[in-house]
Amino acid sequence: MSTLSVEDRNRLIAAAAEAKEFAYTPYSHFRVGAAFLSADGKIIKGANIENASYGGTICAERTAIVKAVSEGTKTFIGLAVTSDVPSAISPCGICRQVIREFCALDMPILLVPSDYPQSQTDSTDGGILDTTLGELLPHSFGPEHLELPRRP
Repeated sequence: MSTLSVEDRNRLIAAAAEAKEFAYTPYSHFRVGAAFLSADGKIIKGANIENASYGGTICAERTAIVKAVSEGTKTFIGLAVTSDVPSAISPCGICRQVIREFCALDMPILLVPSDYPQSQTDSTDGGILDTTLGELLPHSFGPEHLELPRRP
């Protein structure tokens, strides 16, 4: 399904796993790593960073995208997300909306289980859920909607 090359998929998966190692999760102990692939081939990693004031916590996906955008990168062609859970974990709703701000609805998103690559006993790719932003956030609201004509 993914339009990413095998090399780019492997780079993203490895970077997400590496990013997870830097998660700061003293409260939930639920580490997450994310890695975006920019249009110019750069990998931008992020990990979730918790805070004693729980509202101050930031997810791995938002950490990565904020890092990228704050350095001038605003075009992405892929994302991989992993955790310590042996099943594919999806970005939360807030992360999906932030991703929507900068990414195309058909952008590949690889949701990677912690035990990747697991035995390929079925049609999955080592347990990876290969999806898109449009599948994760159907009927979404994006920047282009702010440009729609309005009634006076």
